[in-house]
Amino acid sequence: MSVRIRMKMTGRKHQPFFRICIIDRQKARDGLPIEEVGTYDPMVKEKSARVKLNLERIDYWLSVGATPSDRVATLLKKVKLNRFGTAKPAPEKVAPKALPTPEAPAADAEAPAEGGEAAE
Repeated sequence: MSVRIRMKMTGRKHQPFFRICIIDRQKARDGLPIEEVGTYDPMVKEKSARVKLNLERIDYWLSVGATPSDRVATLLKKVKLNRFGTAKPAPEKVAPKALPTPEAPAADAEAPAEGGEAAE
């Protein structure tokens, strides 16, 4: 049985939340895990508080032969090196464009036509 360390999605639409699990490679993404070893919440503002891991259990499973998924490997690397970076500030708001002013009607349009009088 080959074992992987991967993320299991438990959040909902537009509010993701992941559990980092030890699970058999052939099971579905949200299948029954062998063990849950942490969480990842990408909606938290402070980057260092997004990931919570039980590093002792992860080290044990890595020593036994479990392989982490790409995203979990990146998270492990950032946690071990404590390199999360800082969150980017929100972009500045731009004032809306001014509406165009309505123009005055042309004077030539209302002038009577030259050359003749109205027909009787």
